[in-house]
Amino acid sequence: VQLQASGGGLVQAGGSLRLSCAASGRTFSRYVMGWFRQSPGKERDIVAAINDYGSTDYADSVEGRFTISRDNAKNTVYLQMSSLMPEDTAVYYCAFKYGTNINGANVHYWGQGTLVTVSS
Repeated sequence: VQLQASGGGLVQAGGSLRLSCAASGRTFSRYVMGWFRQSPGKERDIVAAINDYGSTDYADSVEGRFTISRDNAKNTVYLQMSSLMPEDTAVYYCAFKYGTNINGANVHYWGQGTLVTVSS
């Protein structure tokens, strides 16, 4: 199984980016998919998650600015990020877990991370 994240880069504050994470090696229709992020010196925290039914959950810090979505036919999860702020700067990781309720301790598969840098 491989998760390939892409879409990171440098953007000015107020701008937008779209992250993608394409998975291969099996089907993931019963998996919850999520995005985590980690800034230097900080823990890896969950940003957003989406379950097999399309229900979503967001960290308070990104609610209303980020949107997570998934395409089960493509085994891909997306994170549309808008109104980006310098504090959103981090390495973003996609993660999949069988079932529900994903968190940093129960992830089954991690992507390699993609760097998002937001300049002020």
